[in-house]
Formats: sequence, C-alpha cells, structure tokens
Amino acid sequence: MKKWIAFLLLAVLCVINYVQNDTLDQDPYLITDYSRLHPVKVTSVVKGHEEEQLRSILREAKEKNLTISIAGQRHSQGGHTYYKDSVVIDMTSFNRVLAFDPKQKQIRIQAGATWKDVQDYVNPYGLAVKTMQSQNIFTLGGSLSVNAHGRDIRNGSLIKSVEAFRLLLADGRILNVNRNENAELFDLVIGGYGLFGVILDVTLSLTDNEMYKLRFDTMDVESYSQYFEEQVKADPEIRLHIARISVAPDHFLKEMYAINYLEDHSTPLEGNDRLKVREDGVVISKLMFNLNRTFNWGKNVLWKLQKPIFAKQDGMLITRNNAMRSESLFMENRQAGSNDILQEYFIPVKEFTGFVHDLSAVLQTENLNLLNVSVRYVNHDEEAVLSYATDDMFALVCLFQVHLSKEEQAHMQTGIQKVLDQVIKHNGSYYLPYIAYPRLDQFRTAYPRYEAFFRKKEQYDPNHVFMNYFYSDYKGE
Repeated sequence: MKKWIAFLLLAVLCVINYVQNDTLDQDPYLITDYSRLHPVKVTSVVKGHEEEQLRSILREAKEKNLTISIAGQRHSQGGHTYYKDSVVIDMTSFNRVLAFDPKQKQIRIQAGATWKDVQDYVNPYGLAVKTMQSQNIFTLGGSLSVNAHGRDIRNGSLIKSVEAFRLLLADGRILNVNRNENAELFDLVIGGYGLFGVILDVTLSLTDNEMYKLRFDTMDVESYSQYFEEQVKADPEIRLHIARISVAPDHFLKEMYAINYLEDHSTPLEGNDRLKVREDGVVISKLMFNLNRTFNWGKNVLWKLQKPIFAKQDGMLITRNNAMRSESLFMENRQAGSNDILQEYFIPVKEFTGFVHDLSAVLQTENLNLLNVSVRYVNHDEEAVLSYATDDMFALVCLFQVHLSKEEQAHMQTGIQKVLDQVIKHNGSYYLPYIAYPRLDQFRTAYPRYEAFFRKKEQYDPNHVFMNYFYSDYKGE
C-alpha cells in the first residue's frame, strides 16, 4: 500500500510541474499549433461567422497581397493551420445545423461544428456518426481536411460518409461539391489540408445508434493479424475495434490487448442512450500517464494496471455515441520545453508483425521515448487523391515525448525518418497532419499521386491565396 501511495504522490508532483510550466516556451504574440514548434507571426486571426464576411476577408487579403490559412481546433502538428504573415480564419464559430432529415439519416452542418455538436443533435433521434476520430472535440472541416478515421471497421475513412460539401474558392465563388457535381474537388479537398478553399458546410450520412457489449482480448504481436482477420473482421456483430501495444520496457512492442464492440440485440436502446457528460477515471489516467511519460518503471506499472482495468469492462454495455464520445485529453504534455507529439503509420494487415519488429529495433537504437501505441483498422480506400489507405491497413498511432530544442528535434527527425524507411519497406504509408519530419522523397513514395494534387492546387488557386506549411514543406521544386 505504501508503495502505491508513493507512486500517486509522485504522479501528483509531475502534474503540478506540468501545469506550472504550461506555455512558458510560447510567445503570446506568435501563433503555433498543437506541436508548439515553429511559431510565427500572422497578420490576424479572424473568427468566421457568415459567408459574406468570409468573402470579404478573402477580398481584403487579396487586395493586400496576403495569404489565408484555415483553422479549426488546431490539433494538427505540422503548420497546416497557419502561415507567416497570413490571415488565419478561425472557423470554430461557424457551427450551425442547417438541415436534418432523420428518415434519410442525413445532416447538413457548418464546418466549424464539432463532432460533439453532431452527436448532441442526432442522439435523440436514435442516430450516430459513421466515422470520426476517437475523440469528438475536432471540427468537421478539420476532419474532412485530414480525411479522418477512427474505431469503426465497417464504414471506411471519413470520405465514405460525406455526401456533399460547399466550398469557398480563392476567386470568391461558392461551389456545391459532391461525387457528381464538381467531383474532381471532392477527391482533392477531402484530405487536402485546406489548400483549395474554405469548407463552409458538409452533408453527412449517419447510421443507427446501437447498443454494444464490450469484449476484451489479449494476444501477442505475432498473432494479432490472424486474430483480427478471423475473430474480428469476420464477425459481423463487431462494429468498433481498438487495440494497444505495450510500450513497457519489460515487453516492449510484444504484448497487446484489444477492445471490441459487439452489437447487443437483447438490450433496448431506449432508456440507455443518455450521452455521457464526462469520462470516468480521467484524473487517475492523467496521474498514471505522467509516470509513464517520465519513468521507464512508470511504463511497466501503467501497462500492468491497464490490462486489469480494461478487462473489468468486459461485458459492459455502451451506446455507439458514447463509445465514440471520448473528450479526455489525458495525454497532454504541459511541460515547458517538451511536448507529446503524434506520428501515425498505415501498414498492410499482412505486414503488421514484420513492421512492428522493425519499428522496435529502430526505436530502441534511436532511443525515442514512445509513450503509447494504439492500433485501428482502416479499409482500403483510394478515393481521396492523397489517400493513405492503399490496402486494408492497420493504423499505428504512436505518441512520443519530444524535446523542443533544435538539437533534440534534429535527433527526433532522424529517428522518424528511419522509422519511415521501414514503413516504406513494408508497403505502408503515414498520416500527413503531423510534424514535417519525413523527407521529401519519403512523402512522394508514400503518396504517389502528389504530382496530380499539387498540379490541381495550381489550377484552382494559381496565386496561392490559401497557404500553410504543409504546402511549403512538400510541394518541392
């Protein structure tokens, strides 16, 4: 008992340290994103409210020869939402529901709304979102711009549930975009990182809010692909799935556990569909994760605790909306001089075991501080021009602690580039919303349609009105 009390006291001290040091390395006159890297001065940040106001912002920026960047919750990490001396349009106030048809299971909503806004609106009608990130804090426009994916294993990446959207172009025109009308832009803008215009609103197809029963399974890395194909994907009752790989030094990238969400036909939705207001256990999770961030023995302790905690959820009932409603950000790092950053790798199912072995070797050789690895499944989908799912793939979402100094960032970039060499070796790709560690040749290999993407950017926005650092980092010569 004394040992556990000591652990908790140490974790509390870690939290106090992180909170006290929050944002000390940021200049309040600069803008950056979740990475807290590369802050730059912008001309202004303007809240979007009405379409004519957005057109006016666009006209004024062009008259003053300024560029425009588009921001939502700014959780990307590679400068996708700002640019030096740009006008940043903050779309978070652009968030009204414009139309809703519960019979057709469709909603039209402005791009600055969050997934929480959608869930709150449709839940009383027994409906739910098809595809979104694991957390509901992100804006719809931002999610379209990165072509998000999540725990759903049946409905593909986000592009599959988008029926249409309206787009404000650089020349001031507003276009309706769907698979029949201005179809070329549909494939460019979804996963296009805000480079073609301002997404004004989106029409989404919805699905039923279902009751799920949780099933907890354990396995090792070598057996996970077969387990997934035979026991998860082959079972039509399983709707959602997420897995985690151990980062504990005692069994680094060897052990796994998975949580499956099976449709429960015996429990009525009515009376059980109240939306959660807050997650259980967030404070304890924050405390323990700070130990995981700071000490190797903390990683061992967290892994030993996680498995029995999640095992206790085996058989629990939860609605689809609540399963896709996580609002906690317990992995936030508030320490001055360092941050937690994400990298994500998409690996074909059959290549999973080999890649994880190679990933383990690189991470240990480069001494990168890996804090967490979650695994999701992404269906093969090459509709978006910058598609990451060139096969049926596992998405390995890797959270690292990094120092923000130039020297440590150079070390991190070298390590990540070596990881990406292994990703490419295993016919994989990587996610683009994160820090620009990859080399230009790695980007071009992972995204072979890059030339078409940038060529169309020149066609639709020849004066480069819409700009961000993703464009400047990877456009190349």
